[in-house]
Amino acid sequence: MERLEHRRKVWHAGTLTYTTTGVFLLFIWLLWGDFAWSMKERAVGMVAGLLVKSFGISDGLYSILIISIPNFTNIFLMPIVSYRSDRHRGRFGRRIPYLLMYTPPVLAGLVGLAFTRQLGGALQQGIGPEVISQNMANLIVFSVFWLLLDLGTTMTNALFMALSNDVVPSELIGRFVAMFRAVSLGCAIIFNSFLLKYAETEVTLIFLSLAFLYGFGLLLMCAKVREGEYPPLPAAEKARRGVGKAVRTYFKECFAMPYYRWVIGAFVVCALSPLPINIFVIFYVKALGISLETFGYTQAAIFGFAMIASYPLGALADRYHPLRVGMISMGLLVLIMLAGGFFIGGTLSFTIVYAAQGVFIMSYNTLTASYGQRLFPKALYAQFNSALQMVLAVVTVLAAPLIGGILTFVEKSFYPDGSGGQYFLLFFLGGLIGLAGFAMLAVVYRYYRKLGGDRSYRPPLPE
Repeated sequence: MERLEHRRKVWHAGTLTYTTTGVFLLFIWLLWGDFAWSMKERAVGMVAGLLVKSFGISDGLYSILIISIPNFTNIFLMPIVSYRSDRHRGRFGRRIPYLLMYTPPVLAGLVGLAFTRQLGGALQQGIGPEVISQNMANLIVFSVFWLLLDLGTTMTNALFMALSNDVVPSELIGRFVAMFRAVSLGCAIIFNSFLLKYAETEVTLIFLSLAFLYGFGLLLMCAKVREGEYPPLPAAEKARRGVGKAVRTYFKECFAMPYYRWVIGAFVVCALSPLPINIFVIFYVKALGISLETFGYTQAAIFGFAMIASYPLGALADRYHPLRVGMISMGLLVLIMLAGGFFIGGTLSFTIVYAAQGVFIMSYNTLTASYGQRLFPKALYAQFNSALQMVLAVVTVLAAPLIGGILTFVEKSFYPDGSGGQYFLLFFLGGLIGLAGFAMLAVVYRYYRKLGGDRSYRPPLPE
């Protein structure tokens, strides 16, 4: 009996200790929370995008409302909650209290979006049909609840992966994040296979269902996952008081070292590569005459492949490092995108190219899912990750309307008939952005090798 106890595998994450069974249960509850979170993330953007586009807005305004405004809030809110949660010491941990605090705004936003048209009709009647159109009233209601949803989502997004980083043993983080991705991809399959075809007709039911699932899932996860004890804050941290000092500390720690500027910059540029396609592909699909049901099945097939490949890709990232395998997958993605800009000429060629780029972007995302955990200091992971997300938000705020403006200009200049011919540019733009990201990853890789590489890398700590 003593020998069996001695042989039992034990895992550690800070002050937390797990048996194999304990790790299994931890993964179950974290992945359940991820399921609720991912269903919301996978469904909301597409349903909300189709809903607001039905109000007659342009591509430029669409990109500002759906992409730029949410990312604009990320610039300010994510660093605040990440900085504060890193330094919080409380009875229930440093992440879970904040997750619970910001769940109600998400639920309120989802419920409000569910009744956008009904509330818009009431608003129009209250103000007067002669003063405001139905579309404008709907747009106002949508914008209010979209912003409320975004505020809560921004806060919880900053904390979800930070919680996982705190409680999951570091030697399993790559595989866990791969399973995390697999759950997210499974949610994408469910949405695209069964729900996307109802995205324009069952808006109220979809949003209400998401609100129930999200609230139940997050609350149950927070009740079942236990955080460990964290080291007390250094005296210098306790001595810091005031917003000004906190802001200076944040920016100095995250951006003073050139290495971390490159780490953040490379990830951000690579993450922007699929942005043109992600924002406007649904309108490209409609311009080509492809039904939402058919497109949903194509999406589901891509996500199905990615889900099956998630665990092997996560293990590959653990074995060869997410930076190295990320460079390879990004290079292949760039080639496919640039080729797609030249060769897409109809439904079949679009489906082939879109499926190929989908497989490689999903593979890249899984291979680099533990990029931050492997390169940032563990004690300040949430803070550094929020800095990355903040920069990504700033660049996205600027890039999304620029892309929308380019498409609008090309449409007015060359496709005034509204045929949607301008959307062929999506793959060109994505490929050019990805090429820049690949070059920046190469710089990060040189830094990584100088700092010890696979054998002795230790994240340099800010002074």
